[in-house]
Amino acid sequence: MFRKIINPFLILPLALYINSLNAFSSEIKSSKKEFLEEKANNLFISYQDIEKIILNNPELKSLQDLTASARFNLASKVSKRYPSLDFQANGLPKYVLGKKYDSNSNTLKTSQFSANPSLNLRWDLIDPLRGPEIKIAKENFKIAKNNYEIKKNDLIQEARMRYHKYQKSSQEIKNKKFTLDLSITSLDNAQSKLDAGIGTKFEVLEAEAQLSRDKLSLIEKKVEHEINKVSLKEILNLKGDFKTNNNQNLIGFWNHGLNKNIKEGLSKNLSLKNLLLQKSIKKNQAKSYLSQNRPSIYISNTLSGTFSKGESLNTNIDYENSESNYINTVSLNFAWNIFNGGKNINSYKSKIADAESEEYAYKNLENILTSNISKAYLNLKLNEEKIISSLKEIESSKESVRLSRLRYDVGISTLKDVLVRQSELSNAKSKNINALYNYHLNLDELKRLTHLDISQTCLGNNSTTINDKKSICDISK
Repeated sequence: MFRKIINPFLILPLALYINSLNAFSSEIKSSKKEFLEEKANNLFISYQDIEKIILNNPELKSLQDLTASARFNLASKVSKRYPSLDFQANGLPKYVLGKKYDSNSNTLKTSQFSANPSLNLRWDLIDPLRGPEIKIAKENFKIAKNNYEIKKNDLIQEARMRYHKYQKSSQEIKNKKFTLDLSITSLDNAQSKLDAGIGTKFEVLEAEAQLSRDKLSLIEKKVEHEINKVSLKEILNLKGDFKTNNNQNLIGFWNHGLNKNIKEGLSKNLSLKNLLLQKSIKKNQAKSYLSQNRPSIYISNTLSGTFSKGESLNTNIDYENSESNYINTVSLNFAWNIFNGGKNINSYKSKIADAESEEYAYKNLENILTSNISKAYLNLKLNEEKIISSLKEIESSKESVRLSRLRYDVGISTLKDVLVRQSELSNAKSKNINALYNYHLNLDELKRLTHLDISQTCLGNNSTTINDKKSICDISK
């Protein structure tokens, strides 16, 4: 064989290439990290993003760990179907040293190393408690998964409510700014008339008072807006700042009838399913009490041995003497707890009574869910009408403000009338903002209660005609 010699000048370019590649890789990682940090600091949150972001909520992660715990507990109970193997050793090794003195005989000595290992195999062929325990563990695992989904859906609904509230406060700030501009205009007009000698000081004071009220109202809405922002960041577990769409656009429409809402809501509700699982758990617990009075059968195999070196209780110790023996025992075993004073039968009756109580809890929750779904659906329809009605009121109030200002400019009306019309316009806009906010809350609540989807297309048909808007379907057109 010939040994190949590598020229060191050939290795140098390769080393330089590897170093440059590592440097380039580090630069990519650094730029990626900067990009992620920049993205985190300028996070844009939409309504659709909430369901994904909410998974970072600490309370939800805690329930995720509890679900994993229930899954491991189920695996632990299932393992009882398989044989178990135990290894024991009394002294590994054990050394005994001693003397036995007797005036009528020779002194006996002991110097011995020994080991006594044993291997025990057990397989439960018939275990009356095993079946109920596995069923209980399965049902607890299902309950843990359902609890995770319930909490996730609750958090999503709560986060969406805070999102809508944040949008609502943004619109209220815009409304207050608009009202503030109107008050500034009214004050300028009152001051101009006073300077021209055709106005009164009372009108100026009245306009200043209204302007002061509008400024305070704007400050209150800005503070409320910041509070809503903090509340939204808390539930989404956000550390940095974020941006969102501040416009109150319709998120969708509800095209499902009341009967379908109730039917789907009851059939898909996880809390109802948990009650059924709790009932099943109590019945299996009752079975486990009765099973304690049933016989169990298992196979056992014990292999034990003894190994020693040296001698025990001998006049002259032979340190090289060694002994060994082993024994293997296979047996079919039977155990039966026949009577324990009626303890198990009474415990069985107690769990059966607990299981029957779950039926009443189930029926009660059914009634509550039916009521909540009906209320949410009826409130949704009410808020649809409020949205349409408030849009008509806004248009009428805008025209009233315009006409009252013209009347005031020509001297046939007072500033008080203008300020009243301004207030009516601001209130009409507030009604529309609140109606949209409550409409969105009703949509989210129905989605949470029924597990049905919010549609992006409207299939409704409302005969109510308000400002050429026949129904909520026409709002987005």
